[in-house]
Amino acid sequence: MHQLTLAEIARGLADKKFSSEELTKTLLARIAQLDPQLNSFITLTEDLALEQARAADARRANGETGALLGAPIAHKDLFCTLGVRTSCASKMLDNFKAPYDATVVAKLAAAGAVSLGKTNMDEFAMGSANESSYYGAVKNPWNLEHVPGGSSGGSAAAVAARLLPAATGTDTGGSIRQPAALTNLTGLKPTYGRVSRWGMIAYASSLDQAGPLARTAEDCAILLQGMAGFDPQDSTSIDEPVPDFSANLNGSLQGLRIGVPAEFFSEGLDARIAELIHNSIKELEKLGAVIKPISLPNMQHAIPAYYVIAPAEASSNLSRFDGVRFGHRCENPKDLTDLYKRSRAEGFGPEVQRRILVGAYALSAGYYDAYYLQAQKIRRLIKNDFMIAFNEVDIILGPTTPNPAWKIGAKNSDPVSAYLEDVYTITANLAGLPGLSMPAGFVDGLPVGVQLLAPYFQEGRLLNVAHQYQLHTDWHTRSPAGF
Repeated sequence: MHQLTLAEIARGLADKKFSSEELTKTLLARIAQLDPQLNSFITLTEDLALEQARAADARRANGETGALLGAPIAHKDLFCTLGVRTSCASKMLDNFKAPYDATVVAKLAAAGAVSLGKTNMDEFAMGSANESSYYGAVKNPWNLEHVPGGSSGGSAAAVAARLLPAATGTDTGGSIRQPAALTNLTGLKPTYGRVSRWGMIAYASSLDQAGPLARTAEDCAILLQGMAGFDPQDSTSIDEPVPDFSANLNGSLQGLRIGVPAEFFSEGLDARIAELIHNSIKELEKLGAVIKPISLPNMQHAIPAYYVIAPAEASSNLSRFDGVRFGHRCENPKDLTDLYKRSRAEGFGPEVQRRILVGAYALSAGYYDAYYLQAQKIRRLIKNDFMIAFNEVDIILGPTTPNPAWKIGAKNSDPVSAYLEDVYTITANLAGLPGLSMPAGFVDGLPVGVQLLAPYFQEGRLLNVAHQYQLHTDWHTRSPAGF
């Protein structure tokens, strides 16, 4: 049963081939057996999962249907979950049990999804490798010496290792798409505002967006259907109708205009990845797509702009963790200042501290105009580049990452080199656009992803292209040895 996709599970449950309780017990046993190798989970919720599975079976017995009813998933450990530890993979929140469900958690639970637990991640979603977690690094199931990507690496590793069919993630600068690429999954970052951020512990509020990680585009469509929708509790949620994301998966790609930016194939891209991306382009041409060269001239400024804006917002968002209201508190503080200083120094890891310092500096008097304001101007120029491009093409295609997964610890002494791994993904977050990564092949036995970007609220178009591509390729069907 562990090899079944979300869509296959839905059909199996509908046909009474197995029950949700049977499936849940099988996957929980598999997690107990295999996850010690991967470290992909922070918290397992066995009792809750079995309770939800039995409830889903009862709902089906009463005639209720639904693609997610009884389907096992997991949540990245920054979605608040009632009564369950929600740690953000940080010592700061190691003892925090959320008093409510995030909207994403509540919506998926209402749809009948069964939550097996909370997955590991980079601390407060800050990282590209899933190495900064207080609970230790997550391993890539394709090679346990390599990273799975971050910050949603726990969700990606768990799905890639067939511990469960799908999981939620969040994407601030590529944190769904990049781990999807490095673990041979399909990962979708929706349009900013498409999925509620309420109850999702923030890293950078104008960039964070929740989305699905799964093995196929069809599964991502199913999970996104359960997650998306307007939420009056979230001021960044957009009141836009949610289409049936599965309805148009089989639409023809005849005449689809695909833009290929020259900037995506410049220095820094592994030549072997470039070849695989070009192979993907040829495959889409066979399906009727028309390829058109385009330019995104301000992409070169994306990395510096992002690493001013994101840390600036992080420094503000994380100021609430001060040892007073909740979270880690140092022992025997001498005074209030000592309480603040030691609680934050003990509670936050090095990467989080680094980004708080950078962000506070960028927002400080005398530097706000020079750094933060300039970064926001660049952000607007990047958005304008996309708007011009989408007047000429329907989607944009390129690599998801410049390199395959690197060895654990290889970039620890040079954080900037890790930041550069997000060079192709962060532009979508700066512009608020939807983006998808899908499997495109392997380099040295490690997976490679191809990225698709679309205009606002065109997630269905991305899923259609990815599904058609997956009907004619088999990269997404391959699983790591031993799992």
